[in-house]
Amino acid sequence: MKFLIIRFSSIGDIVLTTPVVRCIKQQLPDAKIHYLTKKSYKNILEHNPYVDSIHILQESISDLVKELRTENFDYIIDLHNNLRTWRIKTALNKIPAYSFNKLNYKKWVLTALKINKLPPVHIVDRYLKTVEAFGVINDNKGLDYFIPEKDEITFSQLPTSHLHGYIAMVIGAALNTKKLPIDKLAELCKKIEHPIILLGGPEDKQDGDAIAATDNMKIYNACGKFNLNQSADLIKKAKLVISHDTGLMHIAAAFQKIILSVWGNTVPEFGMYPYFATTPTSNNKEESRMFEIKNLHCRPCSKIGYKKCPLGHFKCMQLQDTDLIATTTHSLIKK
Repeated sequence: MKFLIIRFSSIGDIVLTTPVVRCIKQQLPDAKIHYLTKKSYKNILEHNPYVDSIHILQESISDLVKELRTENFDYIIDLHNNLRTWRIKTALNKIPAYSFNKLNYKKWVLTALKINKLPPVHIVDRYLKTVEAFGVINDNKGLDYFIPEKDEITFSQLPTSHLHGYIAMVIGAALNTKKLPIDKLAELCKKIEHPIILLGGPEDKQDGDAIAATDNMKIYNACGKFNLNQSADLIKKAKLVISHDTGLMHIAAAFQKIILSVWGNTVPEFGMYPYFATTPTSNNKEESRMFEIKNLHCRPCSKIGYKKCPLGHFKCMQLQDTDLIATTTHSLIKK
């Protein structure tokens, strides 16, 4: 059987689809897996041994469809389910398609009316429902992320102060209402008595510089200095990861790291909290923590986020207890 899996974006969402890819490939040995995504996310998949081929979303849907028709797919697994995937599935109308239910109405009810009708099911398990008709089941091995050897970080790339272990702190996120303000991040770093590496994209470098300036010996700003795979390797080598609700949080879960996740305008009830393997030897799921300000009348205000708090007070992040996060970090590091 030849499958076309579709997920265009983003980093975290694509990492969350990896159990589907692995389970199909391992449980249907003759299956061929093709994956359709955006060019900017190709590097997340190109080293995945369970993916046979990658197709790139083009500006012209008609040109893309011509390319896909030549592959003679048996099935489409649509894990994005938007207008563009509908156009592709319609154009490939002779190919049976199984689509992910995004539960957008129930998400709207939660954000607009603060009534939670969402099922208590992680998005990974909802993704896997799209392939249950093939007899594919969850192998409970968690998420996958594969780092090529060329992107592995060497000791020479890190300060000597961080060579005996460090905490990875992800300061970036797609939108500001998912991020702690700079002063809160700096406050948290000051309270943590351990070397810290700040992670984020080039857009986070200026904020990282400001935070690192408070203690250049303890805090190393890696934002914008490394590519995604290299940042993933820094996550893999960390003793513990502190992160917002963002893609690197899911990469940390793929490496079974202890994660302290800090939640702003989004909530774990959306089903995108850290997803761990459930093996007898892994206790990082139990040791990981989620920090959120519950019972705010305005939260969640969006399933994605905003550039700034719609009400101006930003209590979901301003009220975060940095003492508690730091104390929890110290207790887990000692273990």
